[in-house]
Amino acid sequence: MDNNSKSNNKGLTRRQFCKNTTMAAGGGLLLSSLPIGASAYARGSDVLKVAVVGCGGRGTGAANQALQADNGVKIVALADAFRDRLDDCYENLTNRYGDSGRLDVPEEHKFTGFDAYRHAIDLSDVVILAGTPGFRPKHFEYAIQQGKHVFMEKPVATDVPGVHRVLEAGKEAKRKNLNVVVGLQRHYQNNYREAVRRVRQNEIGKIISGQVYWNSGGVWVRERQPDQTEMEYQMRNWYYFNWLCGDHILEQHIHNIDVANWFIGEYPVTAQGMGGREVRKGKDHGQIFDHHFVEFTYPGGAIISSQCRHQPNTMSRVNEVIQGTRATIHTDAGHNTVIRTLDGHELFEYDGSDDPNPYQQEHDELFASIRRGRVISDTENGAKATMSAIMGRMATYTGQVIEWDEAMQSKEVLVPDDVSWDNNPPVMPDENGNYPVPVPGETRLV
Repeated sequence: MDNNSKSNNKGLTRRQFCKNTTMAAGGGLLLSSLPIGASAYARGSDVLKVAVVGCGGRGTGAANQALQADNGVKIVALADAFRDRLDDCYENLTNRYGDSGRLDVPEEHKFTGFDAYRHAIDLSDVVILAGTPGFRPKHFEYAIQQGKHVFMEKPVATDVPGVHRVLEAGKEAKRKNLNVVVGLQRHYQNNYREAVRRVRQNEIGKIISGQVYWNSGGVWVRERQPDQTEMEYQMRNWYYFNWLCGDHILEQHIHNIDVANWFIGEYPVTAQGMGGREVRKGKDHGQIFDHHFVEFTYPGGAIISSQCRHQPNTMSRVNEVIQGTRATIHTDAGHNTVIRTLDGHELFEYDGSDDPNPYQQEHDELFASIRRGRVISDTENGAKATMSAIMGRMATYTGQVIEWDEAMQSKEVLVPDDVSWDNNPPVMPDENGNYPVPVPGETRLV
């Protein structure tokens, strides 16, 4: 690219970018208008009834974003495993929306327990699935069976059988012309959309390598209470148990792995790597590792180096760097995209200072698609991004080279169907209070 091109491209603003971008750039598939009878919400005056399944911070945030996205949205049901989280969500939304009538959740529409999701979904037109990730396949499957449009957070499963359930339900969603948006919000963030546009225009050449990062100090720990059952303790501390969370390579680092997949336009065929517990290794840290390093190899030959770490007082970094044969592209969640030649000469910089919040943009586009009688279908990419991260976890846990086709045949079910408060969780501590932790070289792919 010559100097004139650089001067024309550097400093692209959101307004300039939005002139030549469409909803399709978000990674969702926009299909034709719905058949007669299926577009019941095309008029802005029609009420879209929304149920929230999972009332923690993310569910509460998504409920607020749904209300901001469309004046015809009304929250009509809340569901959570725990009543205190449901009450906190309701109070938060009440403080914001007061007597507007847009929060219409009487006591009989507040549901708790492991089967709460069914009752809430039955009352809705659109479902927000923001509960614990291990239950996502079951929640999504039921929502699609009942003919509901869906926003669901990532990851969409914690085990391979769950990924297959989501893929099958996604096929049914397409048959029913249902919108599904998955919370991989970088697909709804303009600096990433512009980056992908330029990658597709061959401005960086063939992608040959990259580095993706989610290195941070870690997340919360909730102390065990004297009267808690083991099931309640694990549900309260879901992040540290693989059946519920899937480890932080899946719950957080999925975002960066997904970006690599998106830019390359492929999903990895092999993964190999290493990981373990060096800092976060107490009884209150369940089973998961505190660091992972994975090399993903793609069908076209590209190799992505993937890092994620939860260790306090270490370098924090959450971004992506992708090398092509012509240039290198740098992206991050702070609305920045920079393209440089291989010798460091800057070709392009994206100015995203006035960009919309991508978490909000997801809901704006979801409800606009429903109103217009169109369909966004994020399910397949959400499931395959989830599978990519699971494959990385398999590689670090076993210390072996893991192949995509082999991994997709895994029969290991982490989440039992018969979960209840009266049962023990599928993972139990030993007599000293320690949980089983994967050991590379000993742990095997099931």
